[in-house]
Amino acid sequence: MVAKISVIIPALNEEKYIKNVIGGLKKQAFMDFETIVVDGGSSDRTVEIARLGGCKVVTERRKGIGRARNSGARAALGSIIFFTNADTRASPGLLQTYYDLFSDGNVVAATGPLVPLERTTRFIRFGYRFASVFLAKLSFAMHKPAISGSNFAIRRSAFRACGGFDESLATYEDLDLAHRLGKRGKVVYVDDAVVATSCRRIVKWGVARYIIFNAANIARYNLFRKPAESYEPVR
Repeated sequence: MVAKISVIIPALNEEKYIKNVIGGLKKQAFMDFETIVVDGGSSDRTVEIARLGGCKVVTERRKGIGRARNSGARAALGSIIFFTNADTRASPGLLQTYYDLFSDGNVVAATGPLVPLERTTRFIRFGYRFASVFLAKLSFAMHKPAISGSNFAIRRSAFRACGGFDESLATYEDLDLAHRLGKRGKVVYVDDAVVATSCRRIVKWGVARYIIFNAANIARYNLFRKPAESYEPVR
């Protein structure tokens, strides 16, 4: 029987975190889904943990998050694809929320808020809210929808029709996809579709750098279609 939702998780040396995302998926209210981990050539136990957790593993050794997500999507069987990252944990009602949303035939994609996975400071929580709620909703208000690579769902038919992710983009490949999808139907922001994601980048960068990078990158993409050309890995 074909699963209704395919969950795609790019991963590279994520043995410390991948149990979180798999554990969160096992606690979903909606259980008619498959999980595909796209491994970038991990040298740790990422693949072993993924397989023990019942995930299908696809290997994609070429660099680039867009390329990894495209590889996972090609292996997907569900009519809805949910993309997240290996350092996340989905809220228990997430997949049900997205599945119900796509009963509206005009909706082609959806995204929602990010919150910190770890216990952290109020300032860092503000950074998350600023980037994943305020900036995202501002983009929607400007009719330039922004989806988060850590938390979005899409119709497989729409994903294929628009050609998937632009593999030439090192950053904001998700924003680029959202803008192309907006021409094919409704891209929506759902407050109840919450995903917790690791604070490791914002802790390493600092809140100020994190906010400035995201605000500037949205402006660079919207004005010039030239997002940042590098995004340092943080593990």
